[in-house]
Amino acid sequence: MTVDDFKYHIATMTLSPLSIQPIPYQGSKRALAPRICSLFPDSVPTLYEPFAGSAAVTLFAATHDLADRFVIGDSYTPLIDLWALIIDTPGELSDRYAALWHGQFENPSHFNDVRAEFNESSDPVLLLYLVARCVKNAVRFNRRGHFTQSADKRRTGMKPDRVTRTAHAVSRLLKGRVSLFRGDFRDCVQNAAASDLIYMDPPYQGTTYGTDKRYAAGLERERLIDGLHNFDARGVPYILSYDGQMGEKIYGEPLPDTVDADHLALHAGRSSQATINGRSDETIESLYVSRSLNAGTADIYKSRPVQDRLFA
Repeated sequence: MTVDDFKYHIATMTLSPLSIQPIPYQGSKRALAPRICSLFPDSVPTLYEPFAGSAAVTLFAATHDLADRFVIGDSYTPLIDLWALIIDTPGELSDRYAALWHGQFENPSHFNDVRAEFNESSDPVLLLYLVARCVKNAVRFNRRGHFTQSADKRRTGMKPDRVTRTAHAVSRLLKGRVSLFRGDFRDCVQNAAASDLIYMDPPYQGTTYGTDKRYAAGLERERLIDGLHNFDARGVPYILSYDGQMGEKIYGEPLPDTVDADHLALHAGRSSQATINGRSDETIESLYVSRSLNAGTADIYKSRPVQDRLFA
């Protein structure tokens, strides 16, 4: 089998919905996507994800045909540039990533060199390597927005063959069905209609500020609330993942009653951040759901984690 034959073989493999993830990072909603998507209405013309990150909810929804079209947006331009490569030119992405990945075995300072180059160039392929190779896929940025996380010494990062097959799978899934947006979340969803749906996983209030920033840019609580009020006034339905609790520590205050949404408690299992610190704290995430979606009570939601139609 030639190299090209091998690339074609792994690019055309059928992957399960939860394994189609070309951007691995600690905050991904991949494991929670089935439960979040169980709240979707029966028909969604366009699903907007303006704080996309790894776009786990979009990928799950696209795999199960829960929406006709998708908008992936983020204020962090290199991330959307990476999504553009994944969707439009997955072969170029996988070839360049493979060269980066193999380079780590030739140069002890390879990760630090790539990190320094990325902080100068914002090259999206370098970003993918850094995210895949850094400690527990837990990205960190300084006040200037520079990537600061260190390399994980216990592993070598996502292997090139996995990048190839996931990137090609996502390209086949989304190409022709998705638009990409770089910028503020309110601009991203300005054309959303009452028949559409917005899913948001913004920087959490409890992890946006301080010296250990998990996001390149934060989001002021007041600006988020103002955006939600705008969606309510326009009648555009939304689902918002925002703050929550890890063990005994509570991140952020509940959103005000002026936001027309049900507040649900979503048990997310053991915290990956706690695992890094040698603890076993359980994570409970807050999920705010537009009342127009009729999410009901938290108890009902917990008893029906996934709708049957998702796996029909």
